[in-house]
Amino acid sequence: MNAILIVIIVLNIIVSFKGFEDIAFFRKYEFHIGSIRAGEQIRMISSAFLHADIGHLAFNMLTLYFFAPVVYSYLGDFSFGLIYLGSLVFGSLLTLYFHANDYSYRAIGASGAVTGILYSAILLRPDMDLYLFFIPIPIPAYIFGIGYLLYSIYGMKAKRDNIGHTAHFGGAIGGYLITLVKEPHLFTDNLGMVILLAIPIVLLFVLAKLGKL
Repeated sequence: MNAILIVIIVLNIIVSFKGFEDIAFFRKYEFHIGSIRAGEQIRMISSAFLHADIGHLAFNMLTLYFFAPVVYSYLGDFSFGLIYLGSLVFGSLLTLYFHANDYSYRAIGASGAVTGILYSAILLRPDMDLYLFFIPIPIPAYIFGIGYLLYSIYGMKAKRDNIGHTAHFGGAIGGYLITLVKEPHLFTDNLGMVILLAIPIVLLFVLAKLGKL
């Protein structure tokens, strides 16, 4: 397995389990608008290594594990790390933008960074299929990616947990843009997928503009 991927997964596991056992640690490093606006910008990074529970952690790390090899095999280790970190930052910035005046808003999870890797991998390998354990037939990866973001819109509207649903979109935007900047030939080689993957991102901003979120 790729060394950078191992480091990322290990860091997520260590920090998340520390947060499971130590609520003070969890509260100190989670994404919290009030604290960030008071100067604790470290939360915009640290929150992406905390998770709500083992299921949340496992889902993010398994998704990363399956899609990361596509990214680093096509783009190399440096670009893989850049897309992961860049998507993480994009996710936090978009969350801050959408919730800037909600001082009590809290969120955690690597979902933004992972969604960036997911989107990058789909752009690079649009023909990929996934085999989900509860569905006995292959599912096109782009269907999974788009469905993941549509579910995130539901999560943003429902507001039933502190998972960083808004960060999913920021991460997707980060992975999408960084990959296209590094591989501009995708606009000609795979324009249909480039447009298709943009649809849920555009939908998010349309719903926000209409006040539906």
